[in-house]
Amino acid sequence: MKLLILDRDGTLNRGRDDKVASPDEWEPLPGALEAVARLNHGGWRVVLATNQSGIGRGLFDMASLNAIHLKMHRLMAAAGARVEAIFICPHAPEDACGCRKPAPGLFHQIGARFGVPMTEVPAAGNSLRHVQAAAAAGCSTHLLLTGLSASLSGQSSVAIPGLPPGTQVHADLGAFADWLLAQVPPASKLPA
Repeated sequence: MKLLILDRDGTLNRGRDDKVASPDEWEPLPGALEAVARLNHGGWRVVLATNQSGIGRGLFDMASLNAIHLKMHRLMAAAGARVEAIFICPHAPEDACGCRKPAPGLFHQIGARFGVPMTEVPAAGNSLRHVQAAAAAGCSTHLLLTGLSASLSGQSSVAIPGLPPGTQVHADLGAFADWLLAQVPPASKLPA
């Protein structure tokens, strides 16, 4: 199975300093839904791992989050894209849980649910927390220079503090999708 883990805010949609708290506030980034569609058509199953501390902080409730995700799924379907599952951490930072990124708990949950070793799963997102959690779980990591990381554009990956070694950097989700789809599978996995 070709499984891919993405972040949500700043990767698929515009992030907000005050949190995306309603469906009206969820706006896809240009080309992001089409990138997911290309990945799906290339055989990739896409899963989201997202911190949603707005729940733990009382900024919105689970019904609002479900309404946001319903809008996201509808827009994705219209673009020919699909997300298999959404794994969320609803906790506030002070809760010190094991699932809030940069902790790897969400990634371990995804691995258990899909039965895939995390070493075989690429993970892409726009925040250092996302790539740090992915690296801690054993995923190959990809930083997207959108949202929180847009200001890092033009920097060498070795100059980005906290970036896990070996992390590849891409301009956005579309550039990452192009890169991933261009990869040739190892000869041992090619059909005879």
